[in-house]
Amino acid sequence: MKLLVLGGTEFVGRALVDAGLARGWDVTTFNRGTHGPRAGVTGVTGDRSTQQGIQSLTDHDGDWDVVVDTWSWAPSTVRDTARALAARAGRYVYISSCSVYGFPAQPGSTENSPVVDSSPDDDTFEDYARTKAGAERAVTDAFGERAILARAGLILGPHENIGRLPWWLLRAARGGRILAPGTPDAGIQYIDARDLADWALTAAEHGVSGPVNVISKPSRTTMGEVLELCLRATGSSGSLEWVTPERILEAGIEPWTQLPLWLPPGEAHDTMYRIDVSRASETGLSIRPISETVTDTWAWLQSIGGVPPQRADRPPAGIDPRREAEVLAALG
Repeated sequence: MKLLVLGGTEFVGRALVDAGLARGWDVTTFNRGTHGPRAGVTGVTGDRSTQQGIQSLTDHDGDWDVVVDTWSWAPSTVRDTARALAARAGRYVYISSCSVYGFPAQPGSTENSPVVDSSPDDDTFEDYARTKAGAERAVTDAFGERAILARAGLILGPHENIGRLPWWLLRAARGGRILAPGTPDAGIQYIDARDLADWALTAAEHGVSGPVNVISKPSRTTMGEVLELCLRATGSSGSLEWVTPERILEAGIEPWTQLPLWLPPGEAHDTMYRIDVSRASETGLSIRPISETVTDTWAWLQSIGGVPPQRADRPPAGIDPRREAEVLAALG
């Protein structure tokens, strides 16, 4: 099998390259060349947001059985790339998001649930949901039944460059009183980037088509389990201080961004963490235990000196230590 990964150097793209190499596939990456290609990988350099960059890809000799795309910016870039590859690739897997269902979505959203209005011709990046939905349309327009839309949810694992799980691990390592949001039994749906990559390649190999919610079952894990695992992985003696959603919101603390992974009960939680995954299970999705994801992410953090990479287009995760201390002090 011949695999083309558009990107392929960070987080999900890196996991896709690893998965392809592990299968013995012939792997090519296409990116701007900020990071050189891995050993055993053919690198094609170009900026796909320009016609000249697309041309550098189309000038490359050869075809591919599978293309996987993780693009999260203007849909028109996905449109141009997919059109350029339509006659040279067997299947096109687009790593999309369950955010395409919009907000608020009904609990138990399936692949047939309505998605936000979007256009494959949009050349701006203003709204994440519309961007992903527009890119989905672009891929489907070019590849038809050969398109796979992997609608992921919360993605965790080693090499995370958004900072959610790394922030909790580093916070646990600091110890002391730790502001734990809500209740320990609050359910979370997630997927390890490595499992997302494995599913994407298997789905392409087996001829899966159309959208699939690629994420664990609801309440596969909980906030309590994740935070306890962070304490255990880091060897921390810190103590979790569970604070009610009401107090957190009254204090002006932002869920999800300042307290990563956490959403208060209600529409936001139901939209993100109560998604139907029947089709993912039917198409072979397998998700490793959250304990493995947490442990492996901590090992990776230690191997790079404890400073995780951060995507420039995403705000840093986590609450300011002084603000956390103020809220905890008010509890007594």
